[in-house]
Amino acid sequence: MPVERDRIALLDRVGGAVASLVATRPVHFIALLGLCAAYIQGGLEKLFDFHAAIAEAQHFGLPFATAAACATIVTELAGSALILTGVYRWLGALWLAGFTLVATFVANRFWEMPLPQRFMVENSFFEHLGLVGGFLLVAWLDLPRRRGASIGDAHAEPQLHG
Repeated sequence: MPVERDRIALLDRVGGAVASLVATRPVHFIALLGLCAAYIQGGLEKLFDFHAAIAEAQHFGLPFATAAACATIVTELAGSALILTGVYRWLGALWLAGFTLVATFVANRFWEMPLPQRFMVENSFFEHLGLVGGFLLVAWLDLPRRRGASIGDAHAEPQLHG
């Protein structure tokens, strides 16, 4: 079994080297920005073309389309801001996870579509479930690190072990 131990030791050394490059604050911020990018873009686009945002809400059959468009803009931009600033990051992540889950079932009802349109919408449905998972992971990682700090402290150090 010495060969197996040597492989594990090599993987541990490679993991340590990769961690020193990837487990950094800039990469952490870039990852969060990537997760929020579509929400920032969507929120700004809806804000600057509010009539189109209302039309989109109407297209999906949402009642009170103007209120739904306003709530969507606030959710996309405020949720992203909370995540990116680190102030109540867990709250922003749970907010966007819930919003994305509901929006996925409203906008991506692939089971109602004929082929071939179904394929793209089905892909989008499952991609959005992946975003929900990503946001839940952000909240899951953020909440335990807040136990020793004030819950809104943006500068609490992450505790990724445990």
